Amino acid sequence: MNLKELATKLGLSPTTVSRALNGYPEVNEATRERVLAGARRHNYRPNARAIRLATGRALAVGHVIPLNTRTEIVNPVFSDFIAGAGEVYSRNGYDMILSIVADEAEETTYRDLMSRGTVDGVIVHAPKSNDPRIKVLRDLGLPFVVHGRSSDSELDYNWVDVNNRRAFQRATEFLLHLGHRRIALVNGLEHVDFAIRRRAGFTEALATLGLSPDPGLLSSDEMTETSGHRAAMRALDHPQPATAFLAASMLQGMGIRRAIEGRGLRMGRDVSVIIFDDDLSYLRNGEDVPIFTATRSSVRDAGRLSAEMLLDVIANPAAPPQHRLLEAELILGQSTGPAPSH
Repeated sequence: MNLKELATKLGLSPTTVSRALNGYPEVNEATRERVLAGARRHNYRPNARAIRLATGRALAVGHVIPLNTRTEIVNPVFSDFIAGAGEVYSRNGYDMILSIVADEAEETTYRDLMSRGTVDGVIVHAPKSNDPRIKVLRDLGLPFVVHGRSSDSELDYNWVDVNNRRAFQRATEFLLHLGHRRIALVNGLEHVDFAIRRRAGFTEALATLGLSPDPGLLSSDEMTETSGHRAAMRALDHPQPATAFLAASMLQGMGIRRAIEGRGLRMGRDVSVIIFDDDLSYLRNGEDVPIFTATRSSVRDAGRLSAEMLLDVIANPAAPPQHRLLEAELILGQSTGPAPSH
């Protein structure tokens, strides 16, 4: 079926159908939805080359990953984010271009993508405090959305983020309510913004009871099972051992559990653990009953939202920056209990 035949079936002009399919803002939402539904119903696939020629768009979105974060490629969090974003790209006729580059080549890569017209926009991953990529992309005029936020940035920009500070504040408050005072923080790398915000939430919750974090119970590392195990071993060897752990990921939580059980202790009875759960497709937190008490927010949903926001920014470049802050739920599992009395 071609565009003219689809337009005839819908009782619309070919121009209106074309503009609806290509996201032009002058087409009202009801008409756009009607056209998209009709295209799905009649299995219509627009000619991508013709659309590129007609609109000047590449119909592609870029994700640039520096080599120093190459572990992102095999990280289930990154995979689920890409899966969610990919659903949106596919539904809207966009391709995804993934570029793995040397750290020092990241800015050059953005410039090349822009000058060659390879992509219509990009999603920025793992923002740091006052992240320089934001200014580079703003100066280039390349549409972008940041997955996360950059503390101390003086520029306004499009972002989708989880309220990491509030999530870790709530989790810490929950442990304090259970009577825990020796709480270890097993964080991600703290040059990345989400980890900075998580430590801030942890520290603020302790401060409400006049407590300060014990440096001997704080760790910051890549979010792996091994790093969680190492951090837990140190915290359990402390002269005043931790009675509870707050971990930045399920993988770290699994390492913490291994350390606890290796000492002949029982998680949830002798030592409590709370993780951050990205609600991953291939790394589930139990089935009927969660294994870990967790602050939970779906990274796949974040991928969908980021992709939808970016396509909207591409279609409406003059619109003001958009912000979407997601709240994490606190899910009760088997890994937490009252602080031991001894």
